[in-house]
Parts: sequence; C-alpha cells; structure tokens
Amino acid sequence: MKASELRNKDVDGLQKEVKDLLKAHFGLRMQKATQQLSDHSQLKKTRRDIARAKTILAEKKKEGAAK
Repeated sequence: MKASELRNKDVDGLQKEVKDLLKAHFGLRMQKATQQLSDHSQLKKTRRDIARAKTILAEKKKEGAAK
C-alpha cells in the first residue's frame, strides 16, 4: 500500500489498517513455520506496510494533538 493512500484515511481507518496488516503478517508467519509459504518476500512487504501505516498514524495523532 502506498503512503499517499494511507494519508487519505482518518485515524480510525489507519488503526483498522494496522490491525488487518498485523493479522495478515501473523498468517504469513504461520505459513512460513508450516512450510506452506511460497513467496517469502510477502513477509518483508507486510512488515514495511505495517511500519508505514504506524508512522502515518503517529503523524496524524501528533498533528491532532498540536491543534
């Protein structure tokens, strides 16, 4: 997911997105553990998406607190 797409969401939408990404990442980790994961690069992508979403969420919270 692109940062520009995340910036268009509100705080609640970002929190939901982070929650969904964490669930997806957990599922991928379980697939890796059971040797069912074929594309290991998905782990890296979801980890980065989580970090991106959390960063934008923190920016929006800080922006809201400053007002």
